[in-house]
Amino acid sequence: MPVYSMTGYASAQLADAGEAQPGAGSDSATSWIALEIRSVNSRFLDLSFKLPDDWRPHESALRELLTQRLKRGKVELRALTEYGPRGGLPEPSVRLLQRLNTAQDHILAWLPQARPLSVADALRLATQEQAPASVVPADRILALAQQAVEALMTARQREGKRLAALLQERIAALRRHAAQAEPLVPQLVNQQRQRFLERWTEAMALGPQGNLPSEAAQERAMNEATAFAIRIDVAEELGRLGAHLDEIDSLIRKGGEIGKRLDFLIQELHREANTLGAKSATLELSRISVDMKVLIEQMREQVQNIE
Repeated sequence: MPVYSMTGYASAQLADAGEAQPGAGSDSATSWIALEIRSVNSRFLDLSFKLPDDWRPHESALRELLTQRLKRGKVELRALTEYGPRGGLPEPSVRLLQRLNTAQDHILAWLPQARPLSVADALRLATQEQAPASVVPADRILALAQQAVEALMTARQREGKRLAALLQERIAALRRHAAQAEPLVPQLVNQQRQRFLERWTEAMALGPQGNLPSEAAQERAMNEATAFAIRIDVAEELGRLGAHLDEIDSLIRKGGEIGKRLDFLIQELHREANTLGAKSATLELSRISVDMKVLIEQMREQVQNIE
C-alpha cells in the first residue's frame, strides 16, 4: 500500500453539464462546471465546502465521497460554475437591457464620475439572470467529484512517495551515526580505566599508605572505572534507537494510514537522541548527538504531512 501525503491539489471540469428546467427553454443550461480540491496537513479530517446555493442539497453526498477516500487532512472543495445558453454567449433580454439603461442613467445623474457599463458587464449580468433557469444533475456532480478525488489521491500518492524516500534517506544517515557512536564508549571506558589505574598507583606510592597492596589499588581503580562506564553507557539508547528506526522503515514499506504512528516514533527518537547527548563524555559523541537531532527534526517535519 502506498504512502499518502496530506498535501495535494486537484481539479476536474465538465462542459455543457446542465439541463434546462421545465419551461426555461431548450437553450438554457449550465455550460461549464469545475471542482477544485485543496488539501493540507491536519491532525484529523477537516472538510469544508464552497458551493453555489443550488448545490447545497448535494453537500452530504460529496462529504460521504470524501470521507470514504480521505482519512486525515484539512480539505476544501470549491465549485465553480458558468451559466449560459448551450454553445454560445448569453443573450441579454430586452427587459434586462432596458433596466440596465435606466439604472445607468439614474446612477450617472448622481455620480457623473462613475464608469459606464461595458458589454462584458451586460453579458455577466445576463449570465446571472439566466443562472436560476438551469440545474446540474446530481449524477454529473458526483461523477465530477469522483474524478477530482481520484486526481487528488494521485497527487497525494506522488507527494507521499517523495516523503517516504526522504525519510528513508534520514533513516540511513541515523544508522550511520549510530554505528559511529557505538565503538566510542568502550574506547572511552578503557582510557578512563587506565587513567584511574595510573592515578591510584601514584597516590599509593606518594601517600602514607604507600605500602597498600597494588592489588587493592587496582581493584579500587577498576570499581571507579566500572561506575564511570555505567554513567556513560549508551548501549540501551542506541539499541532502542535502532529498534525505532526498524519500525519506521517497516511502516513506510507497509504504507497506508501511518502518520500518527510515525509521529509517535519520531518523539521516541528525540528522546533517545537527547539521552545520548546528556550521557556524552566526548566531543565526538556530542557532535553525533547534535547531528542526530537535526536529522530527526527533519523527519518530524516530513512526517507532519503524511496521512
